[in-house]
Amino acid sequence: MSTYTDIRYDYNLPSGFGGSLNLLATNTITSGVASSSFTSGIDSTYRTYLFKFINLHFSNQDEAFFLNFRDGGSAFDATKTTTFFFGQHKEDGTSGALSYDSDRDLAQSTGGHFLHLTTLTDNDASYSGEMYLFSPSSTTFVKHFIARVQGMSGAPKTVDAFTAGYANVTAAIDGVEFSASAGTIDSGTIKMYGIA
Repeated sequence: MSTYTDIRYDYNLPSGFGGSLNLLATNTITSGVASSSFTSGIDSTYRTYLFKFINLHFSNQDEAFFLNFRDGGSAFDATKTTTFFFGQHKEDGTSGALSYDSDRDLAQSTGGHFLHLTTLTDNDASYSGEMYLFSPSSTTFVKHFIARVQGMSGAPKTVDAFTAGYANVTAAIDGVEFSASAGTIDSGTIKMYGIA
């Protein structure tokens, strides 16, 4: 004899994350900007911050979506060591692959870190994903991050980019910048959350 169990779904974060998402800031992009940054609200209030990218559309073909950090100064140039791999598949059913891309890695660089390979300017092309930043206010440890961005790229094809690394500084990270390698981010939304 089978029995029915009423399952109650909990839509909060899993217990390992420690709590719920608290929306801290929203950058809504309605016209071309070279970058979108968050320069307040990143402090010791939360140990983990989550940034969500929603339908970002870029002006230039075959450019990259970049990330950088500010560590107490005025510039987004914190030293970083990072890694990058991606899965891809074309609309015509060819070129399915999972690849590590050493050309996108950074080794002790102050330059922007690749969050996605190449942009596509088709009217229906956009990029969505998320990036976690851990303990940005620590003055003891390096600052780890992980990101995943899904987008429609040239050919056209789907590209699912996985990136991670750390800002190799012991100064607190107090700002995060997302940018286009050339041209502008023309539209979309970026949200910043603190995880309680």
